[in-house]
Amino acid sequence: MMRGLAFAAGLLLAGCASTTTQTAPKPLSADVIASQVGEKPTPTSPPTGQQWLYGSAESAVASVQVYRSLASYVRAVAISAAPHKQVVLAEGSTPAAPRFDDCGEKPLAAVFDADETLIWNIGAMRYMAEQHKDFDPAIWDQWEKTGAGKAIAMPGVIDAVNIMRSAGVTVIVNTNRTTANAKGTEDTLRAAGLGEYKHGETLFLMGDTPDGASKDGRRALIASRYCVIAMGGDQLGDFAQAFNARELSVADRKTLATSGPIADLWGHGWFLLSNPVYGPSIRGGFADIFPSDKQWEPK
Repeated sequence: MMRGLAFAAGLLLAGCASTTTQTAPKPLSADVIASQVGEKPTPTSPPTGQQWLYGSAESAVASVQVYRSLASYVRAVAISAAPHKQVVLAEGSTPAAPRFDDCGEKPLAAVFDADETLIWNIGAMRYMAEQHKDFDPAIWDQWEKTGAGKAIAMPGVIDAVNIMRSAGVTVIVNTNRTTANAKGTEDTLRAAGLGEYKHGETLFLMGDTPDGASKDGRRALIASRYCVIAMGGDQLGDFAQAFNARELSVADRKTLATSGPIADLWGHGWFLLSNPVYGPSIRGGFADIFPSDKQWEPK
């Protein structure tokens, strides 16, 4: 009997040991620890839009294609003997009913947005992504001041700028960076290899005209001094603020940009760069984007 009790006790102890081994707690991962103390873990990869825009071969090729076409167009227009017209919408006209003024004897210019058009803001975008922020005004303000050398020229843009300048065309930047940080933006463009820009002459910033983030006032100011024969940007607001009217649905905005006389401007004076990361284009639900008569499900 004692032998049997001893045997049973041995089995019990073995079972306990086995149970202890199987349920021993595993070390907590950094993600779990961060979540328990109220912190978000550092992302293991950037958002998909940033992966495409800043990292993919496809994005680089798309940028080069746009800038090669743009530079060829600008050079052809610049050497043409035909009278030139502005590609900035005339005062009082709209994308739905566009009108463009004659240039007269004004010197030729091409006007560009800066961010995600001439330069990729890879320094700031990496930092904000790691902080789980789509955008932070305070961080961006510091970026405008101190980001020189940490932004890079987009693929194809340096060659395009050189071609345009060699054809006698002034390259002008119209950006929603702020007047308070004008020097930082001048430094950033120079450090990216895009040459010299001077605030109020070849660099126009938010605050230079009373209409805030709308670029229409600055475009009109530039067009009063220059014959603008081309514009480039990554948002439709880089061409006309009317595209950003709040009452426009996703479908109506698309129709406005791709129909009527304005449609002929794309690739012929207006050049759009890809930006799947931020801006007014990043909106719309299933019903906005996918037509109801095209719904499909597998059987």
